[in-house]
Amino acid sequence: MAGGTRRWGLGLVAVLCLASGCVEPPEDAEARLAELQAEEELMDEALDEVETRLLGNQAMMHLWAELGRRHQEVSAIQCRVSDEHLMGMAKHYARMEEKARRIKKSRSMAAVDSTVLTSGKREPLSNN
Repeated sequence: MAGGTRRWGLGLVAVLCLASGCVEPPEDAEARLAELQAEEELMDEALDEVETRLLGNQAMMHLWAELGRRHQEVSAIQCRVSDEHLMGMAKHYARMEEKARRIKKSRSMAAVDSTVLTSGKREPLSNN
């Protein structure tokens, strides 16, 4: 049992030495740390670029959604106005047809009246 306690004691001493900073880091530790920091900066830049693109795309999606909503509103207004205009044109056309029928009827009645009044005789033309 003394061997097991001795190993445990050596392990504890090693852990305490490492934790207290008594052991020097490897020679290439600073170079690896600098490389890791440079890689971290590159990753941060890449993530910032992705975030910027995502925010830009999100803004573009909001813009297109707003334009779609406005287009639907404008289309609804245009349909309503067109319907009103078409109905107004139909009423106007019906009034013009009625007016044309009245004019045609009054002209045919005037022609009949002049024929009846003159009894088919013509008045002599005056040469004054």
